Amino acid sequence: MSGLSVAHRVALAALIEQASDSTLTKLSSAAVALPGARAQELADMLAEEVLDRRRRRLVLAPLLPMFRPRPDGIEAMTFPPTVLPRLWKAGSSREPDLLCRLDDEDASAPAVADRICVAAAAAVRDRPDMIWPSGIEPQRREQGLADLAACLDLAHLARRGLPSIEIWLKRPDGDQIAELRLLIKDCAEIHVDGAQRVLEMLFSHLDDAVLILRIITQSSCSSGREGFLSASELSGFVERLIAGVAARVTRIGSFRAGSDLANVDVVIEDLTWCANVLNELDVTLTLNPLSVWGKSVRDARVSIAGQLSAFLRAADRAVDKALPLERVQIAGRMTRKSPQLTAPIQGETVQAVRHLLKLVGAVRGPASIFGAESDRKKLVESLTDRLSDYADQALTIVNDGEADDEVNALRLVELSARCLDLIDARDAARTVRRRAAVAGAGKGGSNPSSRAA
Repeated sequence: MSGLSVAHRVALAALIEQASDSTLTKLSSAAVALPGARAQELADMLAEEVLDRRRRRLVLAPLLPMFRPRPDGIEAMTFPPTVLPRLWKAGSSREPDLLCRLDDEDASAPAVADRICVAAAAAVRDRPDMIWPSGIEPQRREQGLADLAACLDLAHLARRGLPSIEIWLKRPDGDQIAELRLLIKDCAEIHVDGAQRVLEMLFSHLDDAVLILRIITQSSCSSGREGFLSASELSGFVERLIAGVAARVTRIGSFRAGSDLANVDVVIEDLTWCANVLNELDVTLTLNPLSVWGKSVRDARVSIAGQLSAFLRAADRAVDKALPLERVQIAGRMTRKSPQLTAPIQGETVQAVRHLLKLVGAVRGPASIFGAESDRKKLVESLTDRLSDYADQALTIVNDGEADDEVNALRLVELSARCLDLIDARDAARTVRRRAAVAGAGKGGSNPSSRAA
């Protein structure tokens, strides 16, 4: 059987280049098991691409995260993903004889990687159209090319600092702090804005954006003071974090439990993120309460604290709507409140209570940061008693044979147990479920609570 034609190889090469690393690994494993000459050629192409990408990851490690947007949405120096393979081909093609020395990852591998980065920087300056075609993000192409070339100039220094990131984020000693400051100084000597650029490169390697503050404040004896930092080129990092908080405050404020239930997980993430950022700002920086930064932080705290209080009140009301009580006559004119066991177990009110109670149970940390933990704790205690009492009354009605629809009644009991789970009242939820199981078994049928919404 004949092998792949030139057209086939060109088409496959284009597809392979677009495949993600995980997909490429799966394709390589599958191709090896296929019979035939064409399958063997495909397997060879895939193996070659896997090797090439491993070399690319090693050489461009300091810049690699910059070829994708930050997952947290914080502004950062980034480059189009399509530029990455073009950049690698341009740089590696200038040093083809050295590529094999990257495979052993011996002592010479970092030096080879640095040399290829220098070649890539020259390619960016000499042949910008090949690296970054004019049709790709043209509005920022010119500045992006300058940033890319400058970052490649600093790649050898950033590579030296990457292993120390974890140390700088914790409690570095004097020697480790001196290493960071020497790195910043060396970068500043290569480029006027070299210090900022290398911090951008380190920033791209941090999943948690606020951690860059720990590195910045270690970079100079004065960096912990707002006055010094706000006047330096490093102020952009703080401003981006504050802008990220402001964007999340707006998103939290626009959340309405009755009409936007699907976004409750996003609200929980936003609350947690804002709490971490504002707490880190307090720990790492001495903010002037009358400054722009200080006012922004204070306004964000006040706004989020108000939103948390509103969510707690809404959760309290949602329980009453989803698990309503009705007045029933006891004797004569005497009445008491009793569970309305014909209430629906699906619908907007039920979804609302689920999502709001999920929020109440998940924001213990943020509530502590924003001064709402006392109110949250009181609400949890109150809801635990109310939900447990609701379930007890409902089960009593079921056991007495007074429920018009026992299946619906037991499902409402399971809903109350689920609500207890959401506010982390696990013991109370287990008690309710044990009693519900006995009630269901006592009627001689399957337990409807196991199929509750």
